[in-house]
Amino acid sequence: MPGCSDFEQTRWSRRKLLTAGVGGFGALALPQILRADEVARKTKAKHLIFLHQFGGPSHIDTFDLKPNAPDNVRGEFKGIPTSVPGIQVCEHLPRWAKVMHHWAQFRAVYHRMSNHNPATYYSLTGRAPPLDDIRLRDTLDLQPTYCSVVAKFRPSDDPAIPSFVSFPHLLRDGSVTPGQHASYLGKAFDPFFVQSDPNSPNFTLPELSLPADVPLERLQQRRKLLEAFDRHARLAETSEAARGVERFSERAMAMLASTKVRDAFDLSKEKPQLRDQYGRTTFGQSCLLARRLIEAGVRATTVYFSDSIGGPKNGGWDTHNDNFNALKDRLLPITDHVVPTLIEDLHSRGLLAETLVVWMGEFGRAPKIGDRDAKGRTHWPHCYTVMMAGGGLKGGAIWGASDRRGAYPAENATKLEDIAATMFWALGIDPASEVRDAVGRPVPLAYGKPVTQVFG
Repeated sequence: MPGCSDFEQTRWSRRKLLTAGVGGFGALALPQILRADEVARKTKAKHLIFLHQFGGPSHIDTFDLKPNAPDNVRGEFKGIPTSVPGIQVCEHLPRWAKVMHHWAQFRAVYHRMSNHNPATYYSLTGRAPPLDDIRLRDTLDLQPTYCSVVAKFRPSDDPAIPSFVSFPHLLRDGSVTPGQHASYLGKAFDPFFVQSDPNSPNFTLPELSLPADVPLERLQQRRKLLEAFDRHARLAETSEAARGVERFSERAMAMLASTKVRDAFDLSKEKPQLRDQYGRTTFGQSCLLARRLIEAGVRATTVYFSDSIGGPKNGGWDTHNDNFNALKDRLLPITDHVVPTLIEDLHSRGLLAETLVVWMGEFGRAPKIGDRDAKGRTHWPHCYTVMMAGGGLKGGAIWGASDRRGAYPAENATKLEDIAATMFWALGIDPASEVRDAVGRPVPLAYGKPVTQVFG
């Protein structure tokens, strides 16, 4: 049907397609529909949890250790064995080591963006920005974030359940970092953005609450009255932007009426012991919230580790200074407390097999130690590691390899376009599917190729 998503197209059987005739589908080609159906049948993932590590974690000090490299490369940390024979991780990730059999590693990811804003945009969309400039600003010419694509092609089954939720930060490095919303896909596929701290004892969502003197029925009556006054204008307006706002409004009304949505955001319904296992931190409670949302039917969530690139004592993974103390005293303990708990929780509930979990930053850190205070590592987009778990992946798989210093790909170099294609493919979305950009040109969802070798 014209305008329907690939997910909707896959609901049509071959028999129905042949009965209806190709001509009834306008510009849609039968091979494209059947190809989307084939992708959906081969994959297992139904949900995406995207954990973005703003600032750029050091791959050499976490998952791609170089114990035989020179002192000024290998760093201070030792490796420890994991649940996958022959694979080691940093000594400060002991809990992650125990769940490594759930993870696949992409060890030769690379690009050429060395500044945070353009590199982060690239890591959130799988598309190279027009320039490597920290002043890169968001425009409708730029691409949608991964989860907005998921929201369009794999919408939630229940209209009251948002397809895409992001929290608890809005990324900024000087200015708002582009790539965090739906861009030209339209407002209907923007995230339901929650900028409240789930770790706060007063965590609530005023967006899902009505004033005590305004019952839902009254609000619906007011909306109908406004629609009556505005009907002629809306009938005349046929732009995609207007339709997107209208669909967003309709979903907001459905969310207000849904106890299921409010319950999903109510962390007080979880046992205190489980909340403690996730850790009473913003990142810990955010990941618990992500699991609750996925369980409620949300298709995709983006959890941002921090709102800033950070430094030794706060924020994200930008360890130009005091790299090793920042990692062992703060960043790695939080990560090791939270992420393995999320994996174990998803697995125990039978959700991991159908949920793709992605852990990545915008780049890695330089092999040579000595940036700024002689103890840091600078930005390094030329080779770094991306981690994926669940969603039909082969646990323990490694795709690609870095050279002996962790500086450049040595085997199966992987572009961010390939990472994007891999995520879409895992979720039953054909990466070659086309959408129209801001000026109406057809563009594929991803320009790379999925790494299907890491899936069972």
